[in-house]
Amino acid sequence: MTRTELERQLRLHEPHAEEQEFVTRCQWLLTHSDCFQRYHLPGHFTGSAWITNPEHTHTLLVHHAKLNRWLQPGGHADGEEDLLAVALREAREETGVIRFEVKTSAFFDLDIHPIPARADFPAHDHYDVRFWLIADPSDKVEVSEESHDVRWISFDDLPHFTQEKSVHRLLEKSARARHVKR
Repeated sequence: MTRTELERQLRLHEPHAEEQEFVTRCQWLLTHSDCFQRYHLPGHFTGSAWITNPEHTHTLLVHHAKLNRWLQPGGHADGEEDLLAVALREAREETGVIRFEVKTSAFFDLDIHPIPARADFPAHDHYDVRFWLIADPSDKVEVSEESHDVRWISFDDLPHFTQEKSVHRLLEKSARARHVKR
């Protein structure tokens, strides 16, 4: 996915009510030449992966060490404009799973969320472009240094692990869209 393709997909995206504002803000961010660099402030693009099993009953989440929350794997683009490639890279690095089926090459969800300040970097926003991937739960998972845990979580148990509004939106959207081909 190129910058031009992301611009096109943003124009065509049918956003969930919560995503309406995100589309406009992502379009604005794309006007900045270094928007795919982590040093771009007040925010920059990231790519992440909503990973489900083929039966669509579980999701693979990581317990993020710095944020101390269960989230989908994802991370900085670091100059890479192909955010699907970023999402796949981060999914592999953070879960240890190597094989993924890409449900659709179009992004699945958008989210803009604040990242707290650290000693070496100010607070900023992640403009997260999310892709839906399918993985086999029998594939070995490995906890990376960025996480406390990696786990397949049943959709029914998800509320016990996270109250993150955007993760629940991913679940809701995938439940509606799982039979729709793009």
